[in-house]
Amino acid sequence: MKAHRITLSDIATLAGVTKMTVSRYLRTPEQVRPDTAERIASVIAEVGYRPDPDNAAVFASGQPRIGVLIPSFHNQIFADVLAGIESVTSANGYRTLVVNYDYDSQREEEQIAAVLAFKIKGLLLTESVHSLRAEKFLKAAKIPIAEIMGLSDTPDRINVGFDNDKAGFDMTTMLLASGKKRIIYFGSMSDIRDEQRYAGYCRAMAEQGMPVGRISPNKVSSISIGAGMMTLARQMYADMDGILCTNDDLAVGVLQECLARGISVPSQMAIAGFHGLEIGQVTTPRLASVLTPRYEMGKVATEIIIKKINGLPTIEHVDLHYRLSMGETI
Repeated sequence: MKAHRITLSDIATLAGVTKMTVSRYLRTPEQVRPDTAERIASVIAEVGYRPDPDNAAVFASGQPRIGVLIPSFHNQIFADVLAGIESVTSANGYRTLVVNYDYDSQREEEQIAAVLAFKIKGLLLTESVHSLRAEKFLKAAKIPIAEIMGLSDTPDRINVGFDNDKAGFDMTTMLLASGKKRIIYFGSMSDIRDEQRYAGYCRAMAEQGMPVGRISPNKVSSISIGAGMMTLARQMYADMDGILCTNDDLAVGVLQECLARGISVPSQMAIAGFHGLEIGQVTTPRLASVLTPRYEMGKVATEIIIKKINGLPTIEHVDLHYRLSMGETI
């Protein structure tokens, strides 16, 4: 008896949507409502659906695609990453297929399965740690795969990033060198990069015999969340005199709260952020920050992927490093 081939109609029935919606999701997922897209992706992952490469309705554009997974459309650091990616794809005749997974490993797994269901030529990821099922999908894909935003040594995978642990250590050391002693770490989503920066902070504090402190809201960073964390930290750590934030928007929120409460920066409170976002560079006083090569990471990783697609020799592991800026808040 011939096995039943999963069709678009089957996917539509299981997801509770129309066949047209499934087709639209496979062509342009960004045009499908997020909750609907998530249901379709979940069904595709569950049944192991792979579109027919000869189906013109699904692959109408004819242009090769590179898939991109980012953790959040709301985190502005990834705008520069995407700009770097698309500076290369557009110049080389590729299109990007960009999806997000809201810092959720289960959703990342589903989105990896959904993106691999396309006729993509390469895949760019912003995480280096994935679920076991996601790893099975990735290893079976047989396409160039890059991991960016940090350093990793996953076999057979392109890696372009910088050392988050060392960046956390170096910025904490700079805060300590300014004379601050009770420095508190403000985290965000507690993802792998956040944890690496916190580990670097802890190491620097331990070397100077200083106690550590941390606040992690498990929310995407924002100015308002940073201000709220500052209010909480003043209750938890009344003697704090320095703050290291995992992102600049948190640090700007902290700075605004200090200014509103009459706390002098940096004499009473030193503040450092991460990523060197424009919002922190136009504040008064100008924010101290770890300046990260976001555009370059996207650009270099995509250049390597395209070289791999074309069978050209290329370096596969690149440390783009970072720079420290004292700004005016240390």
